[in-house]
Amino acid sequence: MAYRGQFDPQRDEAYKISRSGIEFFINCPHCFYLDRRLGVKQPSGPPFSLNSAVDHLLKQEFDTHRIKGDPHPLMTAYGIDAIPFTHKDIDIWRENFQGVQYLHEETNLLVAGAVDDVWVNPKGELIVVDYKSTSKKDEVNIDADWQMSYKRQMEIYQWLLRRNGFEVSNTGYFVYCNGIKDKQAFDAKLEFKISVIPYIGDDSWIEGKLREIKGCLMGEEIPGYSEGCEWCGYQRKVKELRNLEI
Repeated sequence: MAYRGQFDPQRDEAYKISRSGIEFFINCPHCFYLDRRLGVKQPSGPPFSLNSAVDHLLKQEFDTHRIKGDPHPLMTAYGIDAIPFTHKDIDIWRENFQGVQYLHEETNLLVAGAVDDVWVNPKGELIVVDYKSTSKKDEVNIDADWQMSYKRQMEIYQWLLRRNGFEVSNTGYFVYCNGIKDKQAFDAKLEFKISVIPYIGDDSWIEGKLREIKGCLMGEEIPGYSEGCEWCGYQRKVKELRNLEI
C-alpha cells in the first residue's frame, strides 16, 4: 500500500508521487524538499473553477462520442484519424488522486497522473489528450518557456500508459480553449475558440528524474535555493532581513 504526503525515509512502503509532484521538484528542489520531506507546505492558491468547468464539459462532450464510437467533430476538422478510447478504467484514469498509476520499482515511487482524455487511432495506439483553457487576444500555442510544463505533463501520461502495457503514439494533442472577449454583450455565456495542437512527446527523461527525486527525498540536507523561484526569493529576503537560518 503506497502512502503520500510527508516522506519518511524509514518506511518500506512505496511513496506516491503525482505528475504535479514531479513538476514541483523540477521547478524547485528546495521547496519540494521542504514540502515532502519536512512537511513545510507553500500557501495554497485559489482554485481554477472556470478551467475545471471547461474540462468537465469537454469530457462530457467527448464521452458522447466515446459511447457512439465515432470521432468528435474537432477530430474530423483537424484531420485526426482517431476516436475517443473506450476502456473499463477510463474514469479512474481521469480521476484526481487516482489516475493512471505505475510503481517504479527501482525508486519505489508510485507515479500517478490523471489524464483529461485518451483517444485511439486505427493502429491501436493510444493518444494522450490534454485540455487547456485561457483567454487571450492572440492565437494559442505551446511555444512559451513556461509551457514546457504542459509538454512534460503529456510525456508523463504517455510514459504511464506505456508502463501499463499500452501502445502509445508519440503524438498527443492539446485541446486548447481560448475565451472570446470581444463580444458586444456577455448574455450570461462565455464563448470559446477551440484549437487542437499536436505535440510529439519524448519521455526518455522521466526515469532519470525519478532517481533524482528519490535521492532528494532520502537526503539529509535541504537543497539550495533555486534561481527564479518566487518562494525561494521570499525565504532569502526574510533571512536577510531577520538574520535567521531558514
